[in-house]
Amino acid sequence: MAHYYSKEQQVVHNRRELTFDLRGISLRLWSDAGVFSKGSVDYGSRVLIEHMEIPVKSQVLDVGCGYGPIGLVAAKLNPSGHVTMVDVNTRALALAQENAGLNGVSNVTIHESDGLNALVGKKYDVILTNPPIRAGKDVVHRIFEQSYHQLNGSGSLWIVIQKKQGAPSAVEKLKDLFGEDSVEEVAKDKGYRIYRAIKS
Repeated sequence: MAHYYSKEQQVVHNRRELTFDLRGISLRLWSDAGVFSKGSVDYGSRVLIEHMEIPVKSQVLDVGCGYGPIGLVAAKLNPSGHVTMVDVNTRALALAQENAGLNGVSNVTIHESDGLNALVGKKYDVILTNPPIRAGKDVVHRIFEQSYHQLNGSGSLWIVIQKKQGAPSAVEKLKDLFGEDSVEEVAKDKGYRIYRAIKS
């Protein structure tokens, strides 16, 4: 059975247009069956977007971009920088590419990658992820490990995760990678937690 974190989707298309307003940015987004949070932008993604900090001219990576809300807002907040958006789901990637064009976002690169596997050697100032919890702890923790190695010094990893879906073990893993004092809970909202881990 295919999941939103599967490469190919066999479910029948059911395209719908969503509107989205946050951080003073309005987006029109096409969604479809077979992608994460197809009916509306996921609440956890909204909380992450509300709190993420994108420095000027930074190189940003959105891991598991889906149809694009997090990465496209990051690109709008960072017009002099660049955002790379990756996902394993080819249907989601096609939507993200379409949505970038629909919203006039040109400072993005969108391509297929399982976690950061296709990005070996690339370095980033900020990595953002609403990780695929249903894919399992091993997949999520691999994204954290890869992110740590591909962040520039003083770079930050931002994640959103629900307390009931593995936040304690996620924090433990982040502290193992980044150090006890380098992981901060930035916000909590309706069971969602936003964590920032800074690479020293």
